[in-house]
Amino acid sequence: MVSGASDNDPTNVGTAAVVGAQTIYRLSWVALLVAPLLAVVLAIAARVGVVTSSDLQSLTLKRYGQRVAAVLMVSVVVVNVVTIAADVQAGAAGIGLLAGIGSRWIVLPLTLSLVGVLLIGRYGQVVAVLRYLLLGFLAFTAAAVLARPDWPRLLQASLVPALSLRGDEVTGALALLGTTLTSYVYVWETVQRGVEEPRHDAPLGAALTRAGAGAIAGAVFTALILWSMLVASAATLGRHHQVVTSPQDAARALRPLAGPLAGNLFAAGLVVSAVVALPVLMASTAHVVGAQFDWRRGLSQRVGQARRFYTVLAVSAGLAVAVTLAGVPVFGMLVAASVIGGLGTPIGLVLLVRLARDPLIMGDHAISPFLALAGWMIAIVVGGLGVLFLVGGAFGIL
Repeated sequence: MVSGASDNDPTNVGTAAVVGAQTIYRLSWVALLVAPLLAVVLAIAARVGVVTSSDLQSLTLKRYGQRVAAVLMVSVVVVNVVTIAADVQAGAAGIGLLAGIGSRWIVLPLTLSLVGVLLIGRYGQVVAVLRYLLLGFLAFTAAAVLARPDWPRLLQASLVPALSLRGDEVTGALALLGTTLTSYVYVWETVQRGVEEPRHDAPLGAALTRAGAGAIAGAVFTALILWSMLVASAATLGRHHQVVTSPQDAARALRPLAGPLAGNLFAAGLVVSAVVALPVLMASTAHVVGAQFDWRRGLSQRVGQARRFYTVLAVSAGLAVAVTLAGVPVFGMLVAASVIGGLGTPIGLVLLVRLARDPLIMGDHAISPFLALAGWMIAIVVGGLGVLFLVGGAFGIL
């Protein structure tokens, strides 16, 4: 649940808000399509972690060597750092909207608080806090209801896909899918299942069943929240033809259109999305770097036992603060994170599927051919979206 929910970070909130404002309900079916796609990816990652008691970066290093593992590390770390910077800025903006103060003064306290939680708390304590925070995502659902959408029209658009070649709809569909299946989500799933949550004496079959059910539940929850974000924006900003470029713009614009409660709920959801996603982003970054250099690592380790792991974690947060205080526009960072993620994510997906089918890694518990085929198709689609974004942008098509 935490892995899936962390995927709805402020990058996705901003994407859903912009797409909803531009296309109203026409792409609501795309938001729901995220559920089966994410379920496949999380199920594969969970199975790899449970069977091998290891993470994607360590397995890549073991099976394919340092060069391939280094490519994976760079593809994950670059998009993570950019996304952390964007999410810190968006989370601070959400708090600023609720408190009525400038967000610039909130960036450093927010970052220090989250880093402090990761330094002081153990893995089980951190996850317990994040699980309770997942309830805060329901603020987006409440905001969508308060926005008073056209329910018959919304349900038809959500359940009956309407394919279109209109520029805004093609771009919106690419954005929704391209920003959802980001690498840190499935990397973290292998970390938490294989490293942070050892099976101990639990039967392997029971652990695999539990992991698979968790992957499906997390994917469904994530898709429904993404759908709610899009609906809240479509029913207000889209209906009144207002343009937004960031999630905080959407929360601010919702207030006069759907009432202060809807705007505040959207802002609260934005804060929750940042607080849930940032620890996963920071920890996954430190895990990937630590695995590449064979450092002792893990949130279950104390700071004195894994100094370099926690140093990388703190440095990734420090870079995000520096970028934010330097005044780099959040929308530019969100776009950069989306493009980099669209190009980098397929690298990890290809390696994940290959490892999940490798008998030397998985033994008799490799994923089924059907699940492997689904994984390959998702990797191709996500990679194609990234290339299409670059080509379309270069030639002015999208």
